[in-house]
Amino acid sequence: EYGDFELFIDWRIKEPPFTNPTARVILPYGSYQKNSSGELATIAVPNTDSGVFLRGQHKSQVNIWCWSVGSGEVWGYRTDARFSAGVHAGATPKKKADRPVGEWNRFHIVMKGDRLTVTLNDVEIITQAHLPGIPEKGPLALQLHAERKDGEWGASLVQFRNIRIKEL
Repeated sequence: EYGDFELFIDWRIKEPPFTNPTARVILPYGSYQKNSSGELATIAVPNTDSGVFLRGQHKSQVNIWCWSVGSGEVWGYRTDARFSAGVHAGATPKKKADRPVGEWNRFHIVMKGDRLTVTLNDVEIITQAHLPGIPEKGPLALQLHAERKDGEWGASLVQFRNIRIKEL
């Protein structure tokens, strides 16, 4: 279990199993873009879903994926209607800093109290995001999310290496 910590972890999406033709476009403040008809805008992206669970809960997962907003987004806080617009925006990357599929990326994740900072490839994308209700301590977990296409399960081929953690 970890409370306050600093984590360095390298990861790459080796090969997405298929393309997701209906990924929603996430705006910088955390809401979804709408098209001219008022419907949610979608784009096609390589389909993959992985991440790092912080303090043992899915809600505080730092995502790894190919969506428009980039990796580092904290889905459980960005999408929770109980939280303020400030929490939603704080859990949304300020910039897409992912390298192309197949190339290695590096997260530097700092968790202190209920505040999260995420740097991806030397670009700070989440700064002191407030994560209300996050446990004081909990395990870290790496997610490898399988995806279903045409009735078949295929792995989102995500690889991890050079994992270092330091308690603060």
